[in-house]
Amino acid sequence: MQQEHLFEYAVILVVPRVEREEFLNIGVILYCAKQKFLQAKYLLDEARLNAFTTDLDIDELKEHICSIERICLGDKAAGPIGKLDMASRFRWLTATRSTIVQTSKVHPGFCVDAMETLEKLFVQLVV
Repeated sequence: MQQEHLFEYAVILVVPRVEREEFLNIGVILYCAKQKFLQAKYLLDEARLNAFTTDLDIDELKEHICSIERICLGDKAAGPIGKLDMASRFRWLTATRSTIVQTSKVHPGFCVDAMETLEKLFVQLVV
């Protein structure tokens, strides 16, 4: 039997008007320390976003989401945050904030394969 490892994940949310507290799930960030895994998967469905609100700058939103990916990967283009260790990058990404792009609370679980779990969560929570 394969060993299960603790993982944590958060849903990436688009919150066009923070004061209304309405949001749309657009992605998932998953962190598994034992598997040295930190990745995000997202879908920017422009038609769905436009049905939700027409006040969004889609290009700006794409840049915010791309920065999440860069931070997950520890890319040099992610600046000082990208240089942090994996756990610290995950904590920074999932910190509470009042912006258009937010994350849900962090949820734990156990997995055998972090990538497979990310895919499954993405389908369940976003698609």
